[in-house]
Amino acid sequence: MLALRLAAPPPYGLRASLANIMSETETVATVRSTSVVTRVLLGFLALAEAFVGVWALFAPASFYQSFPGAGQAWVSLLPPYNEHLITDVGELSLALTVVLAAAALTGHWLLSVVAMIAFAVYTLPHVIFHSFHLEGFSRGEATVQTVGFVLQLSAAAVVAWLLWRDRPRRRY
Repeated sequence: MLALRLAAPPPYGLRASLANIMSETETVATVRSTSVVTRVLLGFLALAEAFVGVWALFAPASFYQSFPGAGQAWVSLLPPYNEHLITDVGELSLALTVVLAAAALTGHWLLSVVAMIAFAVYTLPHVIFHSFHLEGFSRGEATVQTVGFVLQLSAAAVVAWLLWRDRPRRRY
């Protein structure tokens, strides 16, 4: 039986770049992996998200009144309490935990890139919001919160750089 095969037009621009990365990633999927440092940092980010996610999902009132712990109560500085919203935050954090942990455990490059994009989509607007809503925070609380965000974003930036450095490249 003779099959007629129609060729699709070649992709251009961003589509072409993504297509090249995808096809090259598929061909080297068994050998392309991330560094130990990348995997450890992805694991750190996964653990941080798991801490938030489990607490917010399973004890939303406690999360609202006591997060991040150690005598601090940052979430309650942004009232009112909303159980639905707090549990949604927990669910989102646990979803990110799954993707970040899968990337850390498998070491797959493409999965790690997807995990970091998902993390950035959530974290960057979250950090921006909190940076502009510090009323009610003491100077110490605002400083500790900001340092925590800087550490989290620094870890993510290092992972992003390592993934960029280790990206699949075309061989000519």
